[in-house]
Amino acid sequence: MNGGRDVDIAIVGAGMAGTALALALSGQGLRLALIESRPLLAAPLPAERDVASFDTRVSALSPESVALLERLAAWPDITAYRHCPYQHMTVWDAEGTGHIEFDAADVDCAALGHIVENRAVVNALVGRLQAAGDVRVVAGKLAGLARDDDGITLSLAEGEKLRAGLLVAADGALSSVRSMMAFRTREWDYGHRALVTTVMTEQPHQHTAWQRFLPSGPLAFLPLPGESGRPVCSIVWSLQDALADEVLSLDDKAFCRRLGEAFEHRLGRVLAASPRAAFPLRQRHAVDYVQPRVALVGDAAHTIHPLAGQGINLGFKDVAALAEEVLAAHRRGRDVGQLEVLRRYQRRRKGENLLMMGAMDAFKTLFEQQALPLRWLRSAGMGAVHRAVPLKQEIMRRAMGLGG
Repeated sequence: MNGGRDVDIAIVGAGMAGTALALALSGQGLRLALIESRPLLAAPLPAERDVASFDTRVSALSPESVALLERLAAWPDITAYRHCPYQHMTVWDAEGTGHIEFDAADVDCAALGHIVENRAVVNALVGRLQAAGDVRVVAGKLAGLARDDDGITLSLAEGEKLRAGLLVAADGALSSVRSMMAFRTREWDYGHRALVTTVMTEQPHQHTAWQRFLPSGPLAFLPLPGESGRPVCSIVWSLQDALADEVLSLDDKAFCRRLGEAFEHRLGRVLAASPRAAFPLRQRHAVDYVQPRVALVGDAAHTIHPLAGQGINLGFKDVAALAEEVLAAHRRGRDVGQLEVLRRYQRRRKGENLLMMGAMDAFKTLFEQQALPLRWLRSAGMGAVHRAVPLKQEIMRRAMGLGG
């Protein structure tokens, strides 16, 4: 399968999904290239634990995602830096009495998940790639693609050309590969932006992930490993566009006060906040994840509302499934870029991703409804789920990737 090709597989995009896929495929006799426009180096991370030292982008990694990172030997580097397991999750309705409590002990697990800075995950994966030594890292920006029956040629803006048997797009929500190869998508704007920042709270976060559903969108406080006596949380606050502009314009003191009020001061006063950032929320799903010699993974294939923190967990599931199918085909001596091989990956992942995206949309729509009968039904439903222990256990197992 190697004739006339520089590499067997080229991966465009060195974020969490792209680096994880490269590492999952390494050491198996495949010639691999990872293409990224910025320098790819494992860099020192800040040791301080004040609000300004944390990455504003964090992920709530499920146990299934942690298991993948353990298989890739990246998890020890992450835990040696910093992460925060959470054993409990509290969800409540701002417009009613409904609430649900989830606890890891109910499913005999040490934690429901782990809050980790995105840069720490990438740093650990890049470090393992450098140690592996069999992934060619190419610094460059993709400028063009040309596919024929035997392979696909990548042209970089810097003038280099690279020929591969399989091209994997891991280049994010605005994927250039997806655009160049004319993958169709179904997408729409939520009319919301996600405001992200790091805050210090008056009271400890209790290793709990907190989420309040407001009419303007969900607000999450996610625990981080702050210094003793200085509780730190990552904030993801979904706000309607006009309200996002208003909140972003507030100075630090006014923002902390506004945020504390929105959170009902569950952790006391919000004492400090890092600079805020916001990004638009848009659902996007590729009609197909694969074409001959091309596959999409992670945000290049699907983006989802962040209210359940499932985005990167779905992306890591894509990575695991694609790596398994590609390596199985490689061991059988098959061309890994064949559509039949890639469709096996699509069949494994597309249905589950659609189901999760549909569920998140339904939750979002339900909590935006302000009609009194719907608010009553919503509160009653949350209360019923809270009391139905077997149902809660099933919800937790699915969210944690433990089967079901």
